[in-house]
Amino acid sequence: MASLYTHQDSNIRRTWFLMSVFFAVVIALGWYFSYALGNGAILYGAVIFSILMNVVSYWYSDKIVLSMSGARPVAREENRELWNIVENLSITAGLPMPELYIIDDPAPNAFATGRDKEHAVVAVTSGLTHMLDRNELEGVIAHELSHIGNRDILLSTVVVVLVGFVALLSDFFLRANFWGGRSRDDKASGIMMLIGIILAILSPLIATLIQLAISRKREFLADASGALLTRYPDGLATALEKIGSYSQPMRRVSNATAHLFISNPFGLPAPGTAPARVSAGGRQAGGAVKKVATLFMTHPPIKERVRALRDIGV
Repeated sequence: MASLYTHQDSNIRRTWFLMSVFFAVVIALGWYFSYALGNGAILYGAVIFSILMNVVSYWYSDKIVLSMSGARPVAREENRELWNIVENLSITAGLPMPELYIIDDPAPNAFATGRDKEHAVVAVTSGLTHMLDRNELEGVIAHELSHIGNRDILLSTVVVVLVGFVALLSDFFLRANFWGGRSRDDKASGIMMLIGIILAILSPLIATLIQLAISRKREFLADASGALLTRYPDGLATALEKIGSYSQPMRRVSNATAHLFISNPFGLPAPGTAPARVSAGGRQAGGAVKKVATLFMTHPPIKERVRALRDIGV
């Protein structure tokens, strides 16, 4: 039967699997370029590069995420209430006190990052601390500490670096195919070029699928774990409702980091934009489109998460 411990072990296996696949893909691409351009040194460079990227992903991805988000460390004196909440809940959860960072942004949001519980970070936006009361803030912090305790953070943080690299790689692939040199066989070169273009077109979709594979279920589990930690699920439920009501995107966010946050950091459609009247067939088609769109969201709908929290009997 699945449990929290099997989830933790699964995250570790997924992390090593993802890094191994990345290693293999980069070497395969290096082989392609070395063959197409007739330069064997490219393959050796790809091997070295893939090793370095995996090392950077494991040891420095949290620092990269914090830099990309514009987060800065917070001292106890700067926000004593927030510091005390994190410290008290960490003790309750049996976790070391994570480093605490703040992002100067009015959009309410938060995330956890790091390679393990001994090297973890919790970052919250200034908007979150201003919008939520203490019970709600405790719910959000408990959710993020649950990501640390559930060992979600290494996997989700490594994905930031690898997904970012996939985006750069797709651009490089397309450029290299157009300005690259001739291969020893024009027919082989044409086939290789076609494969390269297809991979470059598919790579953003692959990156999205990687994010989706790690994001949705872990949010429900962190919600439930956080509710058990505070013994007050309504605190997190109300916090999610307030966060979901904010329609503006964060100032510094990208597709690579979006899955880290407790809620979609790109905001929501402007309020008051009611859909036009449509026929029954149009409504059915619209419902199908909505279902497909939901599949490609990095976060479960807020309403589903709130409903699940309020169904918990604690």
